[in-house]
Amino acid sequence: MSSQTEQTKHVTSPTSASASASASASASASASASIDKSAPAPKGISTPHESATLHVAGEATYIDDIPELAGTLYAALGLSERAHADISNIDLSEVEAFPGVVAVIQAADIPGDNQCGPIIKDDPILADGTVQYVGQPIFIVVADSIDIARKASRKANIDYQDLTANITTADARAADEKVIPPMHLSRGEAAQALENAPHRLSASFSVGGQDHFYLEGQISYALPTEDGGIYLHCSTQHPTEMQHLVSHALNIPDNQVTVEIRRMGGGFGGKESQSALFACAASIAAHKLNRPVKLRLDRDDDMMITGKRHGFDYHYEVGFDDYGKLLAFKLDMTLQAGFSADLSGPVAARAITHSDNAYYLEHTDIAAYCARTNTQSNTAFRGFGGPQGIIAIEHAIDSVARQLGREPADIRAANFYGTPDSDPTIRTTPYGQVIVDNVMPSLFDDILKSSDYAARRAAIREFNQSSPVLKRGIAATPVKFGISFNVPHFNQAGALVHIYTDGSVLVNHGGTEMGQGLHSKIERAVADELGIHIKHVRSTATNTSKVPNTSATAASSGTDLNGKAAQDAARQIRQKITAFLAERDGVTVDSIHFADDTVTSSEANYRFPDIIRQAYEARVQLWSDGFYSTPKIHWDASTLTGSPFYYFAYGAAVSEVIIDTLTGEMKLLQADILHDVGNSINPAIDRGQIEGAYIQGVGWLTSEELCWNEQGKLTTHAPSTYKIPAVNDYPTKFHVELFNNQNVEDSIRRSKAVGEPPLVLGMSAFFAIRDAIGNAGSDAADKTEGLARQPELNAPATPENILRAVWEFT
Repeated sequence: MSSQTEQTKHVTSPTSASASASASASASASASASIDKSAPAPKGISTPHESATLHVAGEATYIDDIPELAGTLYAALGLSERAHADISNIDLSEVEAFPGVVAVIQAADIPGDNQCGPIIKDDPILADGTVQYVGQPIFIVVADSIDIARKASRKANIDYQDLTANITTADARAADEKVIPPMHLSRGEAAQALENAPHRLSASFSVGGQDHFYLEGQISYALPTEDGGIYLHCSTQHPTEMQHLVSHALNIPDNQVTVEIRRMGGGFGGKESQSALFACAASIAAHKLNRPVKLRLDRDDDMMITGKRHGFDYHYEVGFDDYGKLLAFKLDMTLQAGFSADLSGPVAARAITHSDNAYYLEHTDIAAYCARTNTQSNTAFRGFGGPQGIIAIEHAIDSVARQLGREPADIRAANFYGTPDSDPTIRTTPYGQVIVDNVMPSLFDDILKSSDYAARRAAIREFNQSSPVLKRGIAATPVKFGISFNVPHFNQAGALVHIYTDGSVLVNHGGTEMGQGLHSKIERAVADELGIHIKHVRSTATNTSKVPNTSATAASSGTDLNGKAAQDAARQIRQKITAFLAERDGVTVDSIHFADDTVTSSEANYRFPDIIRQAYEARVQLWSDGFYSTPKIHWDASTLTGSPFYYFAYGAAVSEVIIDTLTGEMKLLQADILHDVGNSINPAIDRGQIEGAYIQGVGWLTSEELCWNEQGKLTTHAPSTYKIPAVNDYPTKFHVELFNNQNVEDSIRRSKAVGEPPLVLGMSAFFAIRDAIGNAGSDAADKTEGLARQPELNAPATPENILRAVWEFT
């Protein structure tokens, strides 16, 4: 593996197209000054993903690749055909008689708790008497092969008595159907500020959900153990939660359930809580039959059963002055929760705490309503409500700019939070957290300059004047994203580090690898702590019998939490070796250093493996556990106030698009991104995460459309009907740079999370489309009673939605 150092790049701070941004750029430099530069973190090194070779060679072991034990059986699920109904009769005799079927399991056969909800117990493993969405599992078929199980599952004869089904959020809200009580956060006097504002506007729009579309579907392989327990291989982001829920379903203690996961073929939040149903179903069958059972969904069933990103409906009012300064913002959000609570509460809370994005809002009123619909129970998705909260304020600012006939980038810059040397009042979020390291003004100026934003804006204007059918648009959008779990006690992690007598190192931690490079970064942290090459460090599978009580690998906190825990474990071992060597050689502790696979003291140099052997022979402990809990955070869920985030990650993107006003087709022409990952641990992996997140964000807002028919059936349940971005959707020009910045907080190597924040940058493409649609109208048609007309575009901006918006606007 290459060890070539690759430093992050920082474009020289420019004079932007935005005068407002330029005016505040110099002030943001003090953010860096607040960082302790006396001991800067080492620069990141770009090394390949720890499993890259295995991925390319097809040798990486996923759950379905694990060699099956003798006697393994296969499970499939029998699904509801109604959105909301009572089951009046169920006849499974044909299922049971199907050749090769070993057992059929219903809710009554579950020995323990028939629940897999992560917070509220309103999510049954198997429907019992009532079904609440099309695709809800009713029974489990266990057979000699997966094909037999799936064919047999379709032989059930079930009679339903239909009940009222709310498919849309509008229907659910009209019926006051909600999964949790509504949430509300306010600061100042929004109503009065709106009344007094020189200008005001209101708008309603909607943003659809998104399927996770991980490459590896939901899968669990449950092995009964000799003591009546379960050893579960599960594609999950949350092994500990799977352990708890399986133990409850089987009515056995947690210590009789072990969950292991080496890697996932993608997760994106869809395997945080939603893997529970499949983990429990496979374990119930294995426990009942005392034989190994594998449950692997095909793509159609996966999409039919599992929840998605929450779709949102918005209505907002915004008051502002002649210069576009926001004076008041009132926002009402309705989430499509699905039939159960799942993680809708935390998702709504994060949407509320991100509805300010990068902007100071003195008077604000934010409400969120989690509507109960008879559809799949929506769940965590990369960003976890943050993107849905952010897009509302971005829509409002985009509309304010159009109303005033001003450059949207100027309006954005005019409303940024204050920089660290400014009054704390204009650095305080609506939920009460003071921002200590705002680098957004400088970062935003940089991306406007490096992307040639002003020149391209002028070129687009000239192009559109001579092009009656094809129209171009451009937009620059920022992101300020809070990093930590909404629930404070989830912000903890443990790890184990072992050094063997040959000097090789094994690390185990509570995070899960889903392709994002978590193991690679933690291996780097351990290697640096011990002063050895990363090739000597290996990560092993996440296992609940090694590190207990783990938090989900989510909230972009996997590296922050587990990296710090692993670093703590490695440091303890290094300190023990240092103390041994100092006493033996009669040197001071301060004279001993670990670097370049060598341990150096004032008296001698030792190869790392040699000193490890000597320490072992002197009976020095060469393994240790490590622990980390995130400091400073606190949160009052009842008032939605506190400091829920350890720090913020910042970024900005400029996207340019072209649309066909006759067909609604759109092409992404260019994307320029400048993103703050702090002191990058591995720049290559971070760049890959930024690129992937951006494209996934573009997919969410442009092509990935979820549709349900009137009967409540998801009709976009396969690649043939659900369009994720493909290679041709990638922009022709794609420039990604890392902002030169160290985390002001003591994160692992002063890095910042990179999993979720860059997804928000994809919305620059959505607002570029909105800009292109706005450019399709004539100046005369753009004004109604002195007010600028706004393109009415909902997301995803599919060709149909773009064409509809063009026709309505022109």
